[in-house]
Amino acid sequence: MRTLSNFSVIFTSIILEALPFIFIGSLISSLIQLFVSEETLAKILPKNKLLALMAASVVGIFLPICECAIIPIAKRLIKKGVPVGVATTFMLATPIINPVVILSTYYAFSNNIQFLFLRVLGGIIAAIIIGFIISTLDKNKDEVLKSTDYDFDDDLCLCGTSHNYSEKKSKISTLFDTVGSEFLDVSKYVIFGAMLSAIFQVLVSRDSLNYLGNNSLLSVVAMMSLAFLLSICSEADAFIASTFVGQFTNGSIIAFLIFGPMLDIKNTLMLIGAFKKRYILLLLVSICVICYLIGSSINIIEIVRFFK
Repeated sequence: MRTLSNFSVIFTSIILEALPFIFIGSLISSLIQLFVSEETLAKILPKNKLLALMAASVVGIFLPICECAIIPIAKRLIKKGVPVGVATTFMLATPIINPVVILSTYYAFSNNIQFLFLRVLGGIIAAIIIGFIISTLDKNKDEVLKSTDYDFDDDLCLCGTSHNYSEKKSKISTLFDTVGSEFLDVSKYVIFGAMLSAIFQVLVSRDSLNYLGNNSLLSVVAMMSLAFLLSICSEADAFIASTFVGQFTNGSIIAFLIFGPMLDIKNTLMLIGAFKKRYILLLLVSICVICYLIGSSINIIEIVRFFK
């Protein structure tokens, strides 16, 4: 009976805290997609490679777009001539640093600025490094984009975001349809993630949880794996991550918050539909390695500070 009670408390608290931010994210994301074109984004980015990577990593602070919707946008940016590495950095950083995610992360961790700061900083650093790697090894858009005229994006975007707007509909009508669809579909993933998180914390023994969570290296792998499997949109993933504070290392929680928006089940399917195998493999390996190094580095720094 106590186990069921604990499950209910954890599950309900995650859902109630996350839903308002999912709605805000769905609304603003839909507005951006309706009224901001890829041409506008392409004009904002500098021509210098390093400056373009840096700009691409922070421009997302004005664009509350989820990781599903960002992949089709990145694909179209590459088609319009934006360098592959720059578009990759934009694709990886935007779901982490957008304003709704920043606000939800701040709220989820009870105003603890440390997790917010490390998430944003870690996300920017990871996106720039990965974008630089991609720009060095995959420079030509013909080497990364699949040669197909079929626009798969709407079919594979599992968060419910639609990108093909009917000319017969007014933009207001389209906005309501898109917001409603995205909110309902994202909520399904959050409910599923909240359920798994609550089950995990209730059923896994305290000793096992402590062993895994306190291991500086294994905890990072565990939380990255969890982020991939849960596939929760970045507007709500902080509410899942915050329930592991005190049970898992801070580095592993930051790795969860950075890795999840960059790579999970749903956006892996979208990547497979849009890009060639070489680019996908390079991107996946780079994301895994860089996010793991960031999470482990945070843990190592905290251990060193503890013994000083």
